[in-house]
Order: sequence, then structure tokens, then C-alpha cells
Amino acid sequence: QLQACGGGLVQAGGSLRLSCAASGLTFSRYVMGWFRQAPGKEREFVATINWSSGTTYYEDSVKGRFTISRDNTKNTAYLQMNSLKPEDTAVYYCAARNSAHTARTAYEYKYWGHGTLVTVSS
Repeated sequence: QLQACGGGLVQAGGSLRLSCAASGLTFSRYVMGWFRQAPGKEREFVATINWSSGTTYYEDSVKGRFTISRDNTKNTAYLQMNSLKPEDTAVYYCAARNSAHTARTAYEYKYWGHGTLVTVSS
């Protein structure tokens, strides 16, 4: 089970940190990913991180602004979002993939959280 939290309303240029707490799985063996879905749009990849935090990938529009991380001792993944823009407004989902390899497509992830809403006002 994955539980995402940390969303909210923030002004453009502001920051938020999302958290994704995992239970019922061996967290340290799962690749973690963050995806988002804006109103009327398809779910899109945001970031992913491998087991050891040694490999990360980001969607181009968030590079340099977002940072994905994880704490295997706390079974939690994070998404630090800085310099937020109105176009970052979406429901953000965390996902888990039982693999040694990161992935950037939603169908490659088996477990999903319910999502947390991020709204960035201009």
C-alpha cells in the first residue's frame, strides 16, 4: 500500500514536499516513481529513483526544480518541488515497481497511491 501526502495550494515560485509512505512491501527492493495528472490530460511521468538512490530520472519540464529521494529506513519516498509553476498543477501519484530498473511509463508500475492534489496559483 502506498500513501501519498503533502499536496496543497501554493503560489507560483513556491515549494512543496510530497511524501509517499509504503507498507506491506519490501520497500528497499522497489523502484519508486512519481507521476501526475492534470485536469483533462493523461497521466504523465515526473520522476523515478532506483533502490539505492543511485539512479534518478526526471521529466524534462521538472529538471532542476524537482528532486526525488527516498529513505529506505522509513519506507518513504519524497518529491521536493521548488520553483513551482501553474502548469505543475495536478494530482500527483506515487508508484512502486518491483524491479532493479527504473521506468518512466505508468504501466510498468504495479502499486499506486491514491494521489495528492497540488495547486499552483499564478
